[in-house]
Amino acid sequence: MTDRVYPSSKQATNGSAPTAAANPSFPATKAQLYGASRPLYRPQAKRHRYRRSCCCSCCLWTTVAILTLILLAGIAAAILYVLYRPHRPTFTVSSLKVSTLNITSASKLITNINLNVTAKNPNKKLVYIYDPTTISLLTNDDIDIGDGSFVSFVHGTKNTTLLKASITSSNQELDDTAAGKLKNALKSKNGLPLKIKLDTKVKAKMGALKTPKLGIRVICEGIKATVPKGKSVTTASTSNAKCKVDLRIKIWKWTF
Repeated sequence: MTDRVYPSSKQATNGSAPTAAANPSFPATKAQLYGASRPLYRPQAKRHRYRRSCCCSCCLWTTVAILTLILLAGIAAAILYVLYRPHRPTFTVSSLKVSTLNITSASKLITNINLNVTAKNPNKKLVYIYDPTTISLLTNDDIDIGDGSFVSFVHGTKNTTLLKASITSSNQELDDTAAGKLKNALKSKNGLPLKIKLDTKVKAKMGALKTPKLGIRVICEGIKATVPKGKSVTTASTSNAKCKVDLRIKIWKWTF
């Protein structure tokens, strides 16, 4: 009977072993799969830094331009001041004559007053051009006695102009508090203290150059009036009256 030879189940120690047995393969981990599918990171240029630098440059140049304009305006104003030496106009209450100043039993005020104001321009090279001027006659308690207006006029160099106006109030209603204060003041032997408020706009002319219009307010205080009796006319005391001129600059809703 023929003997059969079977191959040994043990692997030969000498000789080359199969590749799979020598280097066994394992399934890829999740980290290896994620790294294989993840795109390569490439840093991008930061554009916001460029935009920020542009904004900073614009702000810087805008600030420089504004400061330059302010500097040039200041230099121009200084040159004009040296050349023309501008002075404010002056105002004086020449006379205030009271024809009617009465409070009715119904607390209604009736007023008829003639006002003269002298305006002086002390400048040699500066001409003032006035808009119409509103007049308010008030007591020291700011009770409105009457209103009027001066017409517009041109105030020449080294010129004195007499302004005339009628201040009236027809059946102006007063509240009980204002009527009581005014009645007591009218009975005073020292007279009724009054003040005049003038509001207008004016521009200056220097040769061919004209400035923009600016608001001015003139407040005249130190006036004392007496109530006329019958049809007579009384003249208020204006010897102690003093007038102050202030610029009125309006910015949006605020006036300074």
